[in-house]
Amino acid sequence: MPFLLPWLPIYFILIPRLKILKFKDDNKSFGFQFLAVLIVAIPTIIAQEYLVTATGKLSKLKTIYEFEKKKTTKYYTLRKFHIDKTNIGVFKTSDVSGKNNEHFNILIYVAMPIFENTKDTSKTECKYWLGKRYSKEISNHFSIDEKKTKYHEFEQEVEAEFVKTNFNDFTYLELIGNTDDHENFNDAINENKKYDFNEPLVFETHKDSFRNRNGEKLSWFLGTLTGGFLVWLIILSFIKFQPKSKKNKTSISRKTSNLKDLISFLTPKEEFYITPILLNLNIIIFLIMLFAGFSYGFLSIKSKYLLEYGANYSSYIKEGQFWRLLTSTFLHGGIIHLFNNMIGLWFIGMFLEPSLGRIKFLSAYIITGILASIASACWHPVTISVGASGAIFGLCGLFLALLVFKAFPSNFSKIFLNLILGYVGINLVMGLLGAGVDNAAHIGGLVSGFLMGCIMSPQLREENEFDNE
Repeated sequence: MPFLLPWLPIYFILIPRLKILKFKDDNKSFGFQFLAVLIVAIPTIIAQEYLVTATGKLSKLKTIYEFEKKKTTKYYTLRKFHIDKTNIGVFKTSDVSGKNNEHFNILIYVAMPIFENTKDTSKTECKYWLGKRYSKEISNHFSIDEKKTKYHEFEQEVEAEFVKTNFNDFTYLELIGNTDDHENFNDAINENKKYDFNEPLVFETHKDSFRNRNGEKLSWFLGTLTGGFLVWLIILSFIKFQPKSKKNKTSISRKTSNLKDLISFLTPKEEFYITPILLNLNIIIFLIMLFAGFSYGFLSIKSKYLLEYGANYSSYIKEGQFWRLLTSTFLHGGIIHLFNNMIGLWFIGMFLEPSLGRIKFLSAYIITGILASIASACWHPVTISVGASGAIFGLCGLFLALLVFKAFPSNFSKIFLNLILGYVGINLVMGLLGAGVDNAAHIGGLVSGFLMGCIMSPQLREENEFDNE
């Protein structure tokens, strides 16, 4: 989000004002725009980390029961308390991470009731809980039996560590917000055999000083922000202005035109009809899942909900849930994932749909998307995959085939061949670098799309030659 949102004010406010500067080519103008985004984004990222620790005052409680009598904050100290280690709840789960999901993460969540004293353990209900998360990372390439063995060994390690840990030794408590960890702790609380609960509150302990929780984040924020503005001003001092006669005047009509252009990307038109529909469909599905509470926040959708709503997963495909090969192409794991794919879809659709027509374009999108999902499921059998990128790469492959076999005019081909190759190359390299990119789906889509383009190119070439005559 820090890299996405700055483009909005830059697009509507800064770009019209950059018109008064004299650039040798448009690339330098874009470089200024990108530099402006970095100047905003980097301090924003640091500020986010600072706000996580800096917000919320420290409230002093005599007992945990005073929590509801005071205004809710983020941090608390307790004078009198008892943590019940005998009637705990435990939830065990796992997930995968790393390049091509090469890491298998074992997760154990333990929830312990918090009371004022030992006498309160006779109660049948508890609202306040202390959470402890244990995790271990192993290779996802281990067999199922090896994973079970590692899991069992880790359970024994956690049990031994839990027994010897003194959970009464802490400086302050932090209230866990609406995160994935909180949901897992709720599942752990649900596993306890003694206490009933209603909307439980979960805390985690901190042993360090409350004053030192922010570290040097604020200094880094101020330093990067000030340094960024200084760099911007120094660079601007070397750029000349356009002559007065050539200066582009910034006006409300210009900004309105920019807004109309932005909205028009999502509006179906005569020769640009299917692409906006696909864009809208992907965006709407993401927003539905986001506002339905299936997310960690605004950045990412929880994996278990993606799986429930149609994500691609090899084991389920083998059980006959073939519809996942298509539905997964309309699901996205986060706002950045969605944004990147929608930019790629809009770009390729803008040039390819008018040439193919609605039916062929939509058919190519669906077919290559399904084939890309098959490639992903075969290559990564333990990976949950989502996204329209496989279908987008399929359209790119089709477009490349049409360019190679000269279904477009030569002057058209030279420009867009470089653009498509650049887009494909960057995404494949990101996959090789382990940036969470599914190269199996990309390559599957690219190859299937290229083969479709080889089949369709003779007909399109004849149509273009006829039109030129």
